[in-house]
Amino acid sequence: MRRLHNRIRPYAWGSREVIARVQGRPVPSDGPEAELWVGAHPDCSSLVDGEPLADVIASAPGDLLGADALSRYGARLPYLLKLLAAERSLSLQAHPDARQAADGYAAEDAAGVPRDAAHRSYVDANHKPELLVAYTDFEALCGFRPAQESAELVDALGVTSLKPVVGALAVGDLREAVRMLLSWPAHTRAELVEQAVAASGALPDGPAGGGPRGLVRLLAHDYPGDVGVLVALLLNHVVLAPGQGIWMPAGNLHGYLRGAGVEIMAASDNVLRGGLTPKHVNVPELLRVLRFEPLHAPVRDPEPVAPGVVTWSVPVDDFRLHRVRLDGAVGEAALEPAGPRTAFCVEGTVTVRDGAGSARLSGGEAAFGAADGGKMIFSGAGEAYLASL
Repeated sequence: MRRLHNRIRPYAWGSREVIARVQGRPVPSDGPEAELWVGAHPDCSSLVDGEPLADVIASAPGDLLGADALSRYGARLPYLLKLLAAERSLSLQAHPDARQAADGYAAEDAAGVPRDAAHRSYVDANHKPELLVAYTDFEALCGFRPAQESAELVDALGVTSLKPVVGALAVGDLREAVRMLLSWPAHTRAELVEQAVAASGALPDGPAGGGPRGLVRLLAHDYPGDVGVLVALLLNHVVLAPGQGIWMPAGNLHGYLRGAGVEIMAASDNVLRGGLTPKHVNVPELLRVLRFEPLHAPVRDPEPVAPGVVTWSVPVDDFRLHRVRLDGAVGEAALEPAGPRTAFCVEGTVTVRDGAGSARLSGGEAAFGAADGGKMIFSGAGEAYLASL
């Protein structure tokens, strides 16, 4: 096992407490800390003895990834692991499937769009399915509600300008409802959102103000005048307890609102945004990628694997995530992961060893192992995650 040094992305929506607390640093941190990246993505690769893990893998891909992963995914680590900590809401977004990503990337290259351009929609040719497991209570928007439910919510606002949107939803036309909202004339968007916020008292309220009424006011506070405030009413609003997960397949519009979670995804950074952001929103491409159908079961409960070990089933081969909890009752756990593996500790102190050696990890620390490492043994007292194929 090779110890990793992992870097933090300081996005404005990040927490000043969670990642610092996990790593045992003073709280609050000097600035927002949104995501701790653990992996080999070229934008923010973890380091091994000062060298990017991406370069280490590129120097010996067959040895580190194994023949199977190398043939399926090329000379790269297929997954990316993150500790995500949101103090305010992220953008509404969706990710392409593998074909859409390859086609979109090639099309932007052919059109001469620079690969580092801020308005580029495809920064690589890979898909980005993702699973997030709540580390704290976690609030999110995940996939479309049934269209009739959305029609009732938007209609309850009583905003005359939104009647065409209500009409599209009433007949199940989610595509047209989303298109109308995202294509709203720029000079009247702020006025429309202000009207909706003023009328939000007519919406249902949830526990501790967490229902549609609270959602509209929360998002309008974070992103005043952004039409994504209204698009959010079309999405499932869920609150996860620690250990529950949300699975986001390609084409599902989603957004994370508050809380911390461990996130694993295919190693891509392709994001098509649909609001709640100052960044580029490519409405035609987003409409092409979105799946306009209700997502009825976005929440995934943990599945026991062994004493102290759980996983979350997802229908992709790019990654698998296990959580290992060790205490006086469960002092050691054994797993035999497929392909290259990454261990990440979030609490306590956990020692992880395989056929190539061992690493003692504390909160926020991680280690990487080659595909031929064989069985992995976790020991100590704490909580760790294992990413593999």
